[in-house]
Amino acid sequence: MNRAVLLRLGQAALVVGLVVSTCFALIRLAPGDPFFSALDAPGVSEEQRAVQRAAFGYDRPLPEQFVRYLGRVAVADLGWSHSKGMPVRAVLATVLPASMLLMATAILFGLLGGIALGAWQGWRHESRWATATDRLSLVLLSTPEFVLALLLLIGPALAWRLFPASGVRTEFGPTGIGGILDVAHHLVLPALALALVVGAVVARHQRAAMLGVRDAEFVRAARARGIPEARLFVRYALRNALVPVLTIMGLLLPAVIGGAVLVESVFAWPGMGSAMVGAVLSRDYPLVAGGVLVSAVGVVIGTLAADLALFWADPRQRREA
Repeated sequence: MNRAVLLRLGQAALVVGLVVSTCFALIRLAPGDPFFSALDAPGVSEEQRAVQRAAFGYDRPLPEQFVRYLGRVAVADLGWSHSKGMPVRAVLATVLPASMLLMATAILFGLLGGIALGAWQGWRHESRWATATDRLSLVLLSTPEFVLALLLLIGPALAWRLFPASGVRTEFGPTGIGGILDVAHHLVLPALALALVVGAVVARHQRAAMLGVRDAEFVRAARARGIPEARLFVRYALRNALVPVLTIMGLLLPAVIGGAVLVESVFAWPGMGSAMVGAVLSRDYPLVAGGVLVSAVGVVIGTLAADLALFWADPRQRREA
């Protein structure tokens, strides 16, 4: 198992390196100035523009810029955000907690709901309710996150006024326990928009996996020994049916990160997705590269965690390792 973990760590480092290199090349080759509109003003002379570009190394050849960038990243220096007027590390430290709260909530409830729903659908697949919810899962799976976000914004937020339409908390709102509840109130709709898609994906895979084990020989043998149905479902069928679902957990995080960018924009959630959209529009190269780097590291960590969970759930993986 140690050898398998080391191999995956090496693969993770390679993936992060490729992502960072590709992102650096694309944003440097894109048209536009890295200083947003600050240098576009008529009163700024060409000499001043040249001085500013030289101060940040944008006048150097691309290979030299790339080597300098890798050197800064190695010491956790992600550069200077021109649109925010502060270090990229400080910008990301400001917006990451909101994004992590949103994505962690969506993944947690999406996983729990999807596993429970899919396992029940597979165990009771002959039920009409199981068939109906399976078709609903397919509809949700086919619907983009931003469409769900817009529907939730129009309905529960604007039309019914059950939840706030934007932000992470009420301005000058309560503190303490009341403040936590206020944040949770703002979190419901954006997290639900992401969790519905995550839950639909997990439910489809969990249903297929449960259908594959519900009539397996070891399940029939356990039922013949008189084991209660509830215990048979949880201890025998569900644990074995979790293995295929664990293999897709590593793919959920990049999908959630991509969906969070749009959902955060719809609900004006002050997270990394909103910051990245603003950075792209303002041609803030260092902030874009820093956001991509953090996202790549997060995806790699999520994939590694999914692999470790698969080792725990499937003894065959441990024997092969």
